[in-house]
Amino acid sequence: MTQTTSHRQAPRGQKIQRRPVHGVLLLDKPLGLSSNQALQKAKWLLRADKAGHTGTLDPLATGVLPLCFGAATKFSQLQLDADKTYEAVLLLGQKTSTADAEGDVIETRPVPAITPELLAELTRRFTGAQSQVPPMYSALKKDGKALYEYARKGEEVERDARHVTIYKLEMAPDQDPRAPAAIKIIVSCSKGTYIRTLGEDIGEAIGCGAHLGSLRRLETGGYTDRQCVSLPALEAMSEAEREACLLPVQSLVAAFPSVTLGADDAGRFLSGLRRRGSPGQWGPDSAMVQVYGADPPAFLGSAHVTADELIPGRLLSPIEIQDMLLASPSLASSPAAPAALAH
Repeated sequence: MTQTTSHRQAPRGQKIQRRPVHGVLLLDKPLGLSSNQALQKAKWLLRADKAGHTGTLDPLATGVLPLCFGAATKFSQLQLDADKTYEAVLLLGQKTSTADAEGDVIETRPVPAITPELLAELTRRFTGAQSQVPPMYSALKKDGKALYEYARKGEEVERDARHVTIYKLEMAPDQDPRAPAAIKIIVSCSKGTYIRTLGEDIGEAIGCGAHLGSLRRLETGGYTDRQCVSLPALEAMSEAEREACLLPVQSLVAAFPSVTLGADDAGRFLSGLRRRGSPGQWGPDSAMVQVYGADPPAFLGSAHVTADELIPGRLLSPIEIQDMLLASPSLASSPAAPAALAH
């Protein structure tokens, strides 16, 4: 039987004993919390000494927020660059100052009939390569300041349009008491896509204006909301149960081929030295591979392969490898594959 530990905060003045924790926690970010607030709560619950998230979700948004602990922070950029899928509800007939339900209504217009033909046309129009002007209420920086800092002072600054891709777009009529009409959309898109901007653009194309009523991230870089754990569930767990929720560091590179090195090559590779192989030994040229040692079996980091040379990329330190082997030998040494991500 699992022993449950107390989750009350430490008495005032008593310092929490931080510890090395390595892995990826897939958090279902709750409504109303910023990504950093959610990260800090999870970091406190795990007593982790190093943590970071993989790109912000607005306080309005819920869903998949991968949190990286320890050695996993070295590979978090891969999630920042990953394709993503969102589900959103567009409230038609009103534009707001923030393009979502948290802003003030700045314009109201009548809503035309939302027909299947109209939705089909909108789907065609907004699928594929798109040009978006980032919203003022965003974390994108201009002259060293986040755009939302200007927006909160009532200032608007010029923003360059960004090129993004909508790979797949599904649209269907919806009902919401906050608006005379609503549309539910599911969007698979490239990095840098602003769903609030997409919602506003769709509202303008209809001719009535729109803003986001809700937003949920369903998937990012192979991680899905079905794998996520909520903060309340995490709070109710023992420390051991929380650790069991962590996916291995190498899950962040699961989409890439793997290479396994013998003891001598592994030691030199961890020192940052390139390894020359026989023709095809490391596989074909590749922008990224996940690299493992055979003795002891352990994830070492990432590399790229060029002309039969294995060139180190992001490397784990010997201490990080030792920590991971001690914490969970099976998770530290198992090559990551996409199928391994499913619970």
